[in-house]
Amino acid sequence: MSIEALLGGPLRVANIGLESFARDLAANGAAVAQVDWSPPALPHLDETIDAANREALARILAAEPVLTDVRRAGELIPPLDAEKLLLHAGPPLEWARMCGPMRGAVCGAIVFEGWAGDLAAAEKLAASGAVNFAPNHHFGAVGPMTGITTRSMPLLVVENRKFAGAGNAWAACTINEGLGKVMRFGGNDAEVLARLAWLRDEFGPALGRALRAVKGIPLNPLIARGLTMGDEMHQRNVACSSLLLRILAPRLAASVKALEFIGGNDQFFLNVAMAMGKSILDPARGVAGSTIVTAMARNGTDFGIRVAGQGDTWFTAPVEMPQGLYFPGFSAADANPDMGDSAILEAIGLGAFSMAAAPAVAGFVGAGGFREAVATTRAMGELAAARHPQWQIPALEFAGAPIGIDVRRVVETRIAPAINTGIAHKRAGVGQVGAGVARAPLACFDKALDAFRS
Repeated sequence: MSIEALLGGPLRVANIGLESFARDLAANGAAVAQVDWSPPALPHLDETIDAANREALARILAAEPVLTDVRRAGELIPPLDAEKLLLHAGPPLEWARMCGPMRGAVCGAIVFEGWAGDLAAAEKLAASGAVNFAPNHHFGAVGPMTGITTRSMPLLVVENRKFAGAGNAWAACTINEGLGKVMRFGGNDAEVLARLAWLRDEFGPALGRALRAVKGIPLNPLIARGLTMGDEMHQRNVACSSLLLRILAPRLAASVKALEFIGGNDQFFLNVAMAMGKSILDPARGVAGSTIVTAMARNGTDFGIRVAGQGDTWFTAPVEMPQGLYFPGFSAADANPDMGDSAILEAIGLGAFSMAAAPAVAGFVGAGGFREAVATTRAMGELAAARHPQWQIPALEFAGAPIGIDVRRVVETRIAPAINTGIAHKRAGVGQVGAGVARAPLACFDKALDAFRS
């Protein structure tokens, strides 16, 4: 057959490998023949990995996360009280390599803790080496965007009651600050510090008392309801924030300000979900031979992942710029590379992995409409080793959220995990300038898989 005849005829496709591509082509009227193929395997290695992944997934899917308390960070994480230690989002990072909003948040936190009298003195202190920096993940915590955690901040505590008494049974996250100028986006002025002081002195203790009074709030059913009400728990938390407020309101009724704070903050539940995500994944950390991702995090400079079978090792690559929509007056020229520990949500099948449950988010982050939201969730499903039996997505005929990112699948498909995200201004103190979708660098997953083969 001549090339002219071949190209002039009807489209005929031979799809090699992933069946999902063939299904999409057939759905659009193309004639397609499916050819089963996968990259050459290392039989003994893959059999070991499969068994390890079953164990890791069993631990993940058995999780019973419960929001139980609010505790002062230094009480929960003693090293914060013992030294000038400041925790941040993402993999390890020193002052010299920090981006603008990260530096701004660090300086604000130093002033907040009383280690320096003003921002200029705080910057000198940070640059001098007198302040120690470490990832939240190294101490059982997570934090959104810059992710700053210091000794006096109140932390939300989520306990995984399935593993009560085990070493990885709880996780913590700061309280969501709300909208406007906030430390998570690099804010550090008097307004930001005053809000943090109120969270520390009034709201945090009141919320802790309320949670103890109701004996904790189970989160699996809350997430399940939120997914049916249009949340994906990363960029849309309206439903879950409202459900949480409904439970807590009788115990917070004495404080109108507390009720107004939660009611006026559509993202309040985000930080709860983040702590939940870490509490779910940490019990799988250390399952020898498992290629399931237990953390994804970024700090505005580096993107890092941790993998169950590689324990606490970070596999890193330069972080990428998010692609999305910008608020009026801002553009991509103003944006900082992606930040935050909140990608833990995608690692448990929420966020971009459940975008089909929240099509409104697709428009907000510039990812299109309903069709694109469903396509994103289907694509992320190619990377997941399981479906969550309780977290069902109505738009996918109540299929479970895709959970358990398998490093092997990312490497084989070359599909980079998508992450719904806020976009920070590259200059400290400006704040959020948009929202979008970021991609995890494939190099992180290549390095992780190489570690299993070496």
